Amino acid sequence: MFKKEVYIKRRQRLKELVGNGMILLLGNDESSMNYKDNCYAFRQDSTFLYFFGIDRPGLTAVLDIDTDKEIVFGNDISVEDIIWTGPLESLADQANRAGIREVRPLGDIEKMIDKIRSKESFIHFLPPYRPENKQKLNSWIHIPLEKVNESASVLLIRSVVALRSVKDAEEIEEIEKAINVTIDMQKKAGNLAREGISETAIAGDLHGMALSACGDLSFPTILTVNGQILHNHFQGNILKSGQMILCDCGAESSMHYAGDLTRTFPVDSTFTTKQKEIYHIVLMAHEAAAGALKAGILFKDIHVLACEKLAEGLKDIGLMKGDIKEAVVEGVHAMFFQCGLGHMLGLDAHDMEDLGEQYVGYTDQLQKSTQFGLKSLRLGKAIEPGFVLTVEPGIYFIPELIDWWKGEKRFPDFINYNELERYKNFGGIRIEEDFLITETGSRLLGKYLPRTAEAVESIKVGF
Repeated sequence: MFKKEVYIKRRQRLKELVGNGMILLLGNDESSMNYKDNCYAFRQDSTFLYFFGIDRPGLTAVLDIDTDKEIVFGNDISVEDIIWTGPLESLADQANRAGIREVRPLGDIEKMIDKIRSKESFIHFLPPYRPENKQKLNSWIHIPLEKVNESASVLLIRSVVALRSVKDAEEIEEIEKAINVTIDMQKKAGNLAREGISETAIAGDLHGMALSACGDLSFPTILTVNGQILHNHFQGNILKSGQMILCDCGAESSMHYAGDLTRTFPVDSTFTTKQKEIYHIVLMAHEAAAGALKAGILFKDIHVLACEKLAEGLKDIGLMKGDIKEAVVEGVHAMFFQCGLGHMLGLDAHDMEDLGEQYVGYTDQLQKSTQFGLKSLRLGKAIEPGFVLTVEPGIYFIPELIDWWKGEKRFPDFINYNELERYKNFGGIRIEEDFLITETGSRLLGKYLPRTAEAVESIKVGF
C-alpha cells in the first residue's frame, strides 16, 4: 500500500468532484474455478485499490459525502478459516493504513443503504463487470438486473476517470517496476524463440518471470507465430524456420500496476529481407507517433499520423497506391492496421476500460468513429501531463480480410491486390512501448529494450 495520506487525498478529491450523495464502491469477491474452495487467483477491483489499497476479497466501501463518513464493510476471518489460511492482518488494521477509521461487518451494508435511500439521497456506483457485484446492487438498491449497468452514475464515472487518468509519482514508480519486468520478459522471449520450441514453453517461462518478480501477468500473454491475429491467445504451435513470433506481454507489480510491451522477433537469427522491410515501416510509424506525443494534442490525430506513415511505407513497396492522405481518410489503411494506436495504462493494462471507452478515451465533443479500424481506437481525446499510454502501430496481413475486400473490389484505386497476394501468409508485426506524457512532451518508460530490426536480432545472441 501507499502511505495513508495518498488514499485520504484521493477520496477527498473524489467527494469534492461528486459533490453530494453517497458513493458506493464495490471490491471483488473470490471466484471459484470448478468448486467452491478452489478459486482463481484473487484480483481486487482496480478502482477499489486506487481509493483504499486494501487487497482482500469481500469488501464494500461507502463514502457518505453529506455526513462526511467513510466506512469499509467486510468480515474478518474466523478461527476455522485460520486453519486453512494462517493468521491474516485484521481488516481494521488494513483500513487504518488507508486512513479509514470505521469498519463494519458486511451484513450491515444493507441497513446503511436503506437509511440513505430513506433520505432520498442519491447513491452513486460504477458499472459492475462481475455478475456477483451486479447481483449485490440488484439486491441492495432494488434495481432490476438488466438495468444495473445503465443506472450507474455518470458523474462518478467521470470523476474516477479524471482522477485515475493522471498518475502521481508513486504510481509512475510502480508502473516502471512492471515495465522493467516486462522488458526482461521480452528479452527472454526473443532469446528463446528458436526453431523447434513451442509457443507454450516460451509463454510459460514469461509467466514464471512475472510471478518471480512478486507480481503476476497484467493480461494473458499474446505469444504467437500468427501475429496477424490481434489478440491471439492460442499457443499450440511449434516454431519453424522462416517464421516470426509476436510477443505482446505485460507484468503486473505487487501493487497491481501494469506493464504492456510488444516486440516481434524472427525465429531464425535474422529477419528475412521481406520481414525487415515491413518491420522498418512499422518502426517509422512508431517513431513518428512517439515523436508527436505532446500535451494538448488529440491522440486521434497521432493515430492518423501513424496510419499515414504506415500507408506511405506500404506505397513505397507497392502494396498501396494513390493519394495517401485520402486513402487514410477513407479507411483504406485498415486492410493492414485494423486497430487503434494505443490505450491508457495504469492499474489495468487497458486502464479503466470497465468504466466505458466513451468516458475514458473520448469526450462529449469527440465521439468514437464507426469506421472499420478507427472505431477500435480506445483513446482519441487530447492527452494531458500525467497520462501513461501505449503506442503500438502494426501491420497485419489477414488472409480472410484480403479475400473479403478483394472479392468485393473495395478500394481498387488504393490497394494493389495482385501484389498483396504475395503477403497472405506473412503474419503480422507490432512494436509497442509505454510513455508518460510530461509538461514538455513525453518520456519513454522503463529501461532499454531493443527496437530496431538489427537490435532485436541481437537479442537472439544472448540474455
